[in-house]
Amino acid sequence: MSSLESKRTGRPADEAKREAILSAASDSFFAHGFAASSIEQIAADAGVSKVTVYNRFGDKRGLFTATVERECEKMRGNLKVPDIPEGTLRERMTAIGEAMVAFLSRPKMVQFERRIAAETEHEPAVGAAFLAAGPNRMKQAFAQLIAAMHEAGEIEVKDPELAAEQFASMCKGMGDLDRRFGADDDPKRNRERIEGAVEVFIRAYARP
Repeated sequence: MSSLESKRTGRPADEAKREAILSAASDSFFAHGFAASSIEQIAADAGVSKVTVYNRFGDKRGLFTATVERECEKMRGNLKVPDIPEGTLRERMTAIGEAMVAFLSRPKMVQFERRIAAETEHEPAVGAAFLAAGPNRMKQAFAQLIAAMHEAGEIEVKDPELAAEQFASMCKGMGDLDRRFGADDDPKRNRERIEGAVEVFIRAYARP
């Protein structure tokens, strides 16, 4: 990025231009893939020059990485652990499981993960950036909630991060893999997985 570009960073018009570039890049990368996307077309769609794109993001790989980070920010905004101050442990864990599965079942999320997996084969740093910005932060937030339940005396958990992973994995089951390979979503089976995950969690960790 040039010194002039750096000085302008933060201005409303500058941020709007950056958002326009990332929005156009997101549409292109996740609809057509990395190889089939071009800086020239993305710049045209965003209403800027290709020089502006290069100045801001360096190259197409840098633009793709920035797009991934933007999508991960949106993911964290969409997937929030439900704030349920009242209700039984079963009710709260069910709400968390439902939020997770609903988020992961969205067609855009399935498409996003497919693109990330494809690009990671060529550029491992893309996958690492995705994991750090998205799934790992979500896991940490859920683990903090489980740790708070432990401190409150509701559950007995020695490793909150492991418990978070186990619960999320049980809620997803094979449904996550099915969706990634084109199978139709099965709401009934999703509910059964969530109910089973909650039952196992309570039996394993709930204090009498």
